[in-house]
Amino acid sequence: MNMQTGYVLIVEDVPDILRLLEETLKFKGYHAVTAYNGQEALEIIQRQRPALVITDIMMPKLDGFGLVHRLRINPETRDIPVIFLTATYVALEDKAFALNIGATRFIEKPVNFEKFLDTIAELLKKGPTKTTSIMSEAEFYEGYRQRLEQKFNQKVIQITRDERLLSTIPEEEKSTFRASLQMAIHERDELQRLLAELRVRIENTARSE
Repeated sequence: MNMQTGYVLIVEDVPDILRLLEETLKFKGYHAVTAYNGQEALEIIQRQRPALVITDIMMPKLDGFGLVHRLRINPETRDIPVIFLTATYVALEDKAFALNIGATRFIEKPVNFEKFLDTIAELLKKGPTKTTSIMSEAEFYEGYRQRLEQKFNQKVIQITRDERLLSTIPEEEKSTFRASLQMAIHERDELQRLLAELRVRIENTARSE
């Protein structure tokens, strides 16, 4: 990529994954800039528009869904192509919602780097994405709520099952299993926080209408 065409913004809250993505892109000659969440990404974009955004979905402060929605409702950032990378939101309904709010591509983790780099090259060659329809605030919040509630319920079921299984795991495997369980608990708590914030936004939107 010619440096004059702009930079690639990577948004990811897991430091090891962020560093891997950044180093991969820089090795391929791209100008890569990083952010740890959607709010930080928006602040960077306000200063200088990127040629492409690559973002995780589940992040603190402002997640990938919220980031794309903010980009699409702003005429100045509406046409920036966005690649979603996710290990959590992989159901068909998640992909449909991602595309409906304006994501350009959807790639599941763990990342197939050959496909990943091909997708980046394709989108940079095409240039800005022509967004023809913008989802309303009410539509976005309703679809977002459904996605969050589904993931939250799945995490609760997973944690309940894993807590029961813990006593049956051989002692030498318990450390790894506990780490996985703690990660699931962290994700459940993050989803619960996002749902609480979303309910407040939905109430505020309803009052203003």
